[in-house]
Amino acid sequence: MPNWSSFGNPDDILLTDDSVPDAFKICVIQGMVDADAEFSGGIGTRIGSIFVIGIVSTFVTVFPLLSQKYNWKISVWFYLFAKFFGAGVIIATAFVHLMDPAYGEIGGNTCVGMWGNWASYSWVPALILASIFGIFLVDIGSEVYVERKYGFIADEPDIQKLITGKEEKPADFDNCEAADDCVVCDDNDNNTKGKESVDVCQRSLASTTSSYEFQQQFAAFLILEFGVIFHSVIIGLNLGSCGYDDFKTLYIVLVFHQSFEGLGIGARLSAIPWPDSKPEIYKYLLCLAYGLVTPVSIAIGLGVRTTYVSGGYAANIVSGVLDSLSSGILIYTGLVEFLARDFVFNKAIKRDTTKLLYSIFCMLWGTGIMALIGKWA
Repeated sequence: MPNWSSFGNPDDILLTDDSVPDAFKICVIQGMVDADAEFSGGIGTRIGSIFVIGIVSTFVTVFPLLSQKYNWKISVWFYLFAKFFGAGVIIATAFVHLMDPAYGEIGGNTCVGMWGNWASYSWVPALILASIFGIFLVDIGSEVYVERKYGFIADEPDIQKLITGKEEKPADFDNCEAADDCVVCDDNDNNTKGKESVDVCQRSLASTTSSYEFQQQFAAFLILEFGVIFHSVIIGLNLGSCGYDDFKTLYIVLVFHQSFEGLGIGARLSAIPWPDSKPEIYKYLLCLAYGLVTPVSIAIGLGVRTTYVSGGYAANIVSGVLDSLSSGILIYTGLVEFLARDFVFNKAIKRDTTKLLYSIFCMLWGTGIMALIGKWA
């Protein structure tokens, strides 16, 4: 942290004083010099926000899983809405709620960005770029590992049919011989033994394909939730320690903010072909992790309300770095996992023009609403 005391009393500094560095003037204008904690009461309401945001965001996140587990009648249109509205929310979060604040925290024209090594390079795009390529390497590495482990490349599953309760078309077993643990299909004989051989092969390949799909999609989901949780920690700390006037606005906005993000996370998690060998409790623990991270952060913010300065120099460095890294994670996830995989390379969705246009509309709707919420949070 810079030694600001050497520049004198900030109340006596003139903008036209050439003897004072511009960086110090910017820090004074942004209120980072001798900044104090902004907490200004409303302790009861803030404690209430811990439970409200926790309950609402957790329920919305778990809802798609409960619908799937108890076979509630979900129309394909609701499923498409939840999936693509949530995708739009994630994409807007990356650009509006993470990238833009990062520039305001450690960008070139900020107090932090004009001091020391922070002024020697444009760190926000560098961190975003590093995050994108880091996630890319993890993604491609995990995919190569899974493909080599199972010995074949599986087709993308029809998640829509899985969620809406319709049966999938019979799988193509031509690749059966490529699987290491698969019995070779042979139904040349009309006897019972030949039929049993085919049946064993089909079951083996189905199991192997399911494991492959789970490993691939679960890794992508963990990356998504990791990026979202980073962001949730920061906004929780700010909500617990900010001034009460700011709190009243942020509280309302963040209820919707966390709910929309939770809907996207829950819809993505419910779309993963969960194998029988994996306990379902893991899915609910992941939902709970998202639902609790913001309330816990709010509680921490309340605990350090007299010392934590949400707009201070150190807090801006932490927030700027985490926002940049999270932005890169969600940009990669949004563009690759959502736009490219769900639209560009998804042949099935292009066959039905009505569903294609509806899905695009839902995604744009989620993006637009989340971008609008960025006006306040």
